[in-house]
Parts: sequence; C-alpha cells; structure tokens
Amino acid sequence: MSQPAHVSEVALTVDGRTHHLTVDNRVTLLDALREQIGATAPKKGCDHGQCGSCTVLVDGRRMISCLTFAVAVDGADVTTAAGLGDGEQLHPVAQAFHEQDAFQCGYCTPGQICSAVGMLDEVKSGAPSFITDDLESSPELTDEEIRERMSGNLCRCAAYPNIVAAIGKAAGR
Repeated sequence: MSQPAHVSEVALTVDGRTHHLTVDNRVTLLDALREQIGATAPKKGCDHGQCGSCTVLVDGRRMISCLTFAVAVDGADVTTAAGLGDGEQLHPVAQAFHEQDAFQCGYCTPGQICSAVGMLDEVKSGAPSFITDDLESSPELTDEEIRERMSGNLCRCAAYPNIVAAIGKAAGR
C-alpha cells in the first residue's frame, strides 16, 4: 500500500537514538521532535523563528527547529540540550549556565545552551560574525561578540548578563 504524496518516511538520530517516522511533509522538526519522539528540551516559543527556544544542533550546527521541515533533515543527527550531557555529567556549557545562574524561568535555556554550543564551535572554526573586525584571523570572543552571536536567542526574563558570563566561562575566558 503506497503512502499519500504529502507523507514521507524520515529517519532521525535524536540524542543518540535513531527514530523512523512517518510525517506529513509540512511537519516541522520541532513538532516531530516533541509530538512524535517525545523530546521536551526544544520549546515552542514563538513558532516563527524569532525567539530561539527551539534551537537544536543538526549535524553539529545550530538550527531553529520550528522553521525546519522534518523531511529536510532526513538522515541527520539531531542533538537537543538533553542529549548534550554524558549521563550524569553536564555538558561544559550547561555546567557554566548552572554555575553562573544563567537562567530564571528556564523556558529558553535548552535553546540558549544548544545555540551556545553551536556558536562556540563556529568561533573555534574561525567563522566571523557581523561585528568581527578582522576577517583574516580568529575572532576574539568578547562579551560584545557573544551577544551578537547569540542575538537570535531571546530570554524573556532578561538573564542576558549571566548568559554571556556563562558562555565566556565555558569558552575558558
């Protein structure tokens, strides 16, 4: 029996576990993660790609999951904030968020942490941001640079100073 044209089979490895899903081609990665797989770390904040609460890592790169179709990442390795740690050991970025008290209500925290992990990898690879002065050398991770690179992740509680401090600490500053 064939499937309707608007339905596809996708395979996603989420936090180390492979899932085979049948999804409507219009289903977002966020909805597939939350509704079909049961991943609760990525949050539906605005559902318009403006807040970053749904940020996950797809093949190591940060991605806004509410704007990404699940079929577009078929075969990808998806990491949520819940999949960053190692058993009982927190990921260094999550540990820094804890130590720097970089959250209040916590709703945006999983997206902030995934974005910070992806952003730190971008910096390590030498990727410039909009405000990077010297495009020929590795960017210096100043507070201003962190704020610019994290500008797509909003915190309604305004814990920004502690978020910036946590990212700086995780980066070894």
